[in-house]
Amino acid sequence: MGKQARVARISILILAAGFGKRMRGADKLLMEVGGVPLLRRQAEEALAACRDVVVTLPAGAGARVAALEGLSVTRVAVADAGEGMAASIRAGIGALPEDAVAVMIVPGDMPELGRREFETLCGAFDPAEPCVIRGTDAGGAPGHPVLFPRRDFAALRAIEGDRGAREVLASAPCVVGVALPGRAALTDLDTPEAWASWREGREGGGS
Repeated sequence: MGKQARVARISILILAAGFGKRMRGADKLLMEVGGVPLLRRQAEEALAACRDVVVTLPAGAGARVAALEGLSVTRVAVADAGEGMAASIRAGIGALPEDAVAVMIVPGDMPELGRREFETLCGAFDPAEPCVIRGTDAGGAPGHPVLFPRRDFAALRAIEGDRGAREVLASAPCVVGVALPGRAALTDLDTPEAWASWREGREGGGS
């Protein structure tokens, strides 16, 4: 199977059903990056890398739905989003296409992830030796995204609480770390202060 065919059968799941309570009223997924809401940017970058993109959303998230207008993504409303990340992952896994050989789980609040990073992880996945592929920084510190092979889908559909896929990741027979540029794998912005610091770093020429 060629690289292009493998990528075509890898889905990206963007987790965007969280409430972002630490933002104190602002919606971190609607904060603009390059003049575009972060959620829309993430979806556009994902679509540039993979054919199938699933986005989980909390019920009644009109503004987030509007941010995705016109994009060919599968939107999944998560009725029990208050449970935590597990509910979002369960719902997203249930919406994957039947021919998906793997899913890359992408937290929606990581603005330094984009097409290049997604394609790097996809390129490291081998269906013949289906290890979990995890983004890291240059020093090997684990971060995101995390790409799970199809054999883990059932376990991902059974997770509970706000620990996400940690148990599934911990029980994986093999995990391959793939270094991503700069701090792309580690930069998540979930407070106004984190956003301000990140923007200041970009304006000052930081990564």
